[in-house]
Amino acid sequence: MSMIAALAIIFTLSTLVLTIILSLLQFDLIFIGIFVVAINILQWLISPYIIDALYRVKEIPENKHPKLHQIVENLSSKSGIKKPRLMLANIPIPNAFAYGSPIAGNRVTVTDGLLKTLDDEEVEAVIGHELGHLKHRDVQVMMFVSLLPALFYYIGYSLMMSSMYSRRREEGSGALLGMGLVAFSMFLTYVCVSFLSRVREYYADRYSATIVEDGPRKLSEGLAKIVHATKNMRRSRRNMQNLNAFKALFITDPDRAESESMAVSAIATSSDQKLVQEMLSQEPTTMDKLIEVFSTHPNIIKRLKALQELNQSKS
Repeated sequence: MSMIAALAIIFTLSTLVLTIILSLLQFDLIFIGIFVVAINILQWLISPYIIDALYRVKEIPENKHPKLHQIVENLSSKSGIKKPRLMLANIPIPNAFAYGSPIAGNRVTVTDGLLKTLDDEEVEAVIGHELGHLKHRDVQVMMFVSLLPALFYYIGYSLMMSSMYSRRREEGSGALLGMGLVAFSMFLTYVCVSFLSRVREYYADRYSATIVEDGPRKLSEGLAKIVHATKNMRRSRRNMQNLNAFKALFITDPDRAESESMAVSAIATSSDQKLVQEMLSQEPTTMDKLIEVFSTHPNIIKRLKALQELNQSKS
């Protein structure tokens, strides 16, 4: 219901704003719309190759990690989907992501850091989460709704240029008004798209908990260890920029790891469950809640609590 509500708000807002703009201006938006849609579709089709190059991703031979391949095979069979290509990213940060396109096929990538940080059962739960994204076509859904902020940006830019070079005062005022409406709607649409992305993360968490035996516990431990380990890693400025390029794909946001695990003591790392319980004992601050509004990922404490509630309902 949350997903349906978010989509309804996004499409209603988009239709309303575009209708107002068209009524105010004699401005041809058809070309802009076609251009933006075409660019985004092209980017979606070739993005797997860009991601592979950016994160130095290579396919994992089955004879090198047979157990990992078996995990993906088993969970893909349970999910009723074709086994995606299993990839490895040369990144020290523990993380994982799923992506794909019609011309590149579906892929699930784990990082070097993930395999070194998590136990096999936790890796299984993380892969279950990523397969949930593929099962529910999250890449396509998010690509589609993300077209709207991009479209608003190009419309706003065009209206700004139109107002700058307009010779008639009335036309300039109309263009400025339209530009203001576009900027405001772009902001609201971005908030709605971010909310939808967070819902999809909860949905993928729940899916992993469903298809993986003892999934809520395994995924809780995996998420807590990913965030805690990421916090303790020092990254160069260059690596930060590379990671930020497609961080919305990741199972957790590397940029928020430090703030989300700031209150966790060092002793918590002596046990996976102690780490989870110490995170669960915290409450998101007002600033955490504000930051989350503009984030593609839910707050880690809220994710762990959702998994805990799911585990209790199963019991």
